[in-house]
Amino acid sequence: MTTATKFLRRDPAEVTPWAETCGQIRPLIEERDGAAGEVLHVEIDDAKLHYHARTDEFYYVIDGTGTMILDDEQIELHKGVVVYVPRGVKHKAIGKMTVLLVCIPPGVLDDVHELE
Repeated sequence: MTTATKFLRRDPAEVTPWAETCGQIRPLIEERDGAAGEVLHVEIDDAKLHYHARTDEFYYVIDGTGTMILDDEQIELHKGVVVYVPRGVKHKAIGKMTVLLVCIPPGVLDDVHELE
């Protein structure tokens, strides 16, 4: 896969968010950019339980606290925590936090399967 440009730069303040399964989402690197993955800036406010059939995710908590349900387990989240969520794992974040979400391969927005 070849990127459309030599490099990409996006500022979350310049991207208009919209409501998605996890909260307010700002796509910083999107599938249409042709990069190896996607990067999303997400303001989570009690996400819905969901999974991805073909996308792995890495959550990096920028700010806030909460918990995350991963299948039948619950973990604590706070600023600086990184969580890897493999495809197929049912998950949701509970609480208010801002995260940087890295999704591999691209196409996560077409791979959201809500369970509630």
